[in-house]
Amino acid sequence: MAIPLNYSIRSVRARWTSSVVAVLGVAGTVGVFIAMLSLAKGFKATLVSSGSPSNALVTRAGSTAEMESAVPLEQERVLENEPGVARDGDGPLASPEVVVVVNFPLRATGTDANVQVRGVSPRVLAVRPSAKIIEGRFFQPGLDELVVGRNASHSYAGLGLGDVVHFGGGSWTVVGIFDTGGTAFDSEVWCDAKVLNQVFKRPDNIFQSVTLHLTSPEALTAFKDSMTADPRLTLQVDREVDYYERESQALTTLITILGSLVAFIMGIGAVFGALNTMYSAVSERSREIATLRALGFGAGSVVVAFIFESLFIALVGGILGCLAVLPLNGLTTGAMNFQTFSHLAFAFRVTPILLLVGITFALTMGFVGGVPPAIRAARRPIAAALREL
Repeated sequence: MAIPLNYSIRSVRARWTSSVVAVLGVAGTVGVFIAMLSLAKGFKATLVSSGSPSNALVTRAGSTAEMESAVPLEQERVLENEPGVARDGDGPLASPEVVVVVNFPLRATGTDANVQVRGVSPRVLAVRPSAKIIEGRFFQPGLDELVVGRNASHSYAGLGLGDVVHFGGGSWTVVGIFDTGGTAFDSEVWCDAKVLNQVFKRPDNIFQSVTLHLTSPEALTAFKDSMTADPRLTLQVDREVDYYERESQALTTLITILGSLVAFIMGIGAVFGALNTMYSAVSERSREIATLRALGFGAGSVVVAFIFESLFIALVGGILGCLAVLPLNGLTTGAMNFQTFSHLAFAFRVTPILLLVGITFALTMGFVGGVPPAIRAARRPIAAALREL
């Protein structure tokens, strides 16, 4: 017959000091594990949300990022007339773009950080309708004017509305603040692509990428087929959301590996804590165990009771670890994007799936730390233990 489960719970309460140590060890491990995973998830979500399934991003064939690409003006004009490209009364919805990295001081520390300055077409707001001017106005084509992403304006000194900044040998005036709903573009600074090329003494007829708004997400196939078949074009195309998902992989993978490694090392310590707690319980309760066996409870029941006790301790620790990281959800931080070598602001994302992973991790530690003591408890000789009474 089975030992009542409340017996194990009462045992935890009776030895609350050693149980608290084990609970805190599990909670700390789970908290660090979820925090690192939520950091990676937040970074990836910020980059992926930058892309639109209705946009195509065109770069030079063989390039892995915009920074490595070059798209001549004559090829950009061909792209504008490919099938599937959306148009309005002013023409095709296309934004040829260039990218440079400029140092700006962080407000929090005063140290310089790389900011991605993107030269865009005056039509960029139609190409990326998620971008909205929330303060000031959009830049005027042909002028040294900037519009700054919401996160960049908050994170860097000198990028507030009306500020004048100097880079590339030019003086630029911040005339507007834009918001793209928490995407990577919120960490960028935008200006006229032609002006940016002139200031940095780049060829006027060379861009690094072209973003085109399509008539529908399904139009990408026709656009890609036509572009590939055109001998004038030496370019490659990605759905914009796929491009930014690929951009997120390097840092996301690194954070996940480092987080898992740290959690694994801490988990070993938590498992040893659980082992110590449960072995102490076996030693202190040898007479109780013998009495239960004498009353007819089998060895299997003893094993189940001790494993349940270890799982209960781990569950409490896992729940505490999850509760400890909940305040991180939505907290903004920043990291270097390895693909662009620029600073990217993003928020921790603590999701229900991550919390479930944390609880599962806690129960795994509890199970690993509970099985050996449980087996030892079941194997203790009944007669020898009873003689200790």
